[in-house]
Amino acid sequence: MAFVVCRSVALLSLRAAGLKNGGSTRLKTGTNVFSRSAVTTASGKMLPKPVKTSFGLVRMTAVVLPFLYIGTLISKSFAALLEEHDIFVPEDDDDDD
Repeated sequence: MAFVVCRSVALLSLRAAGLKNGGSTRLKTGTNVFSRSAVTTASGKMLPKPVKTSFGLVRMTAVVLPFLYIGTLISKSFAALLEEHDIFVPEDDDDDD
């Protein structure tokens, strides 16, 4: 029952977007958008390769650096909170044998 409902919702959303199973549509910008539920058309013709979006070093750096910085700030504040409440504080053992 749930499968039928999910499938019908998916088909309705594809129909609203103008996509058909394995077909293409032309957007206002003039680019083709393909639904890759099939590799071939009904007549057996191979569909063209999808457009590859390259993620260069600049894009990767623009995504990684802010989240890395936010992660370090969160971990630093959480470590200070743990030390403040004496939850995870290393003991000063003087083992000078």
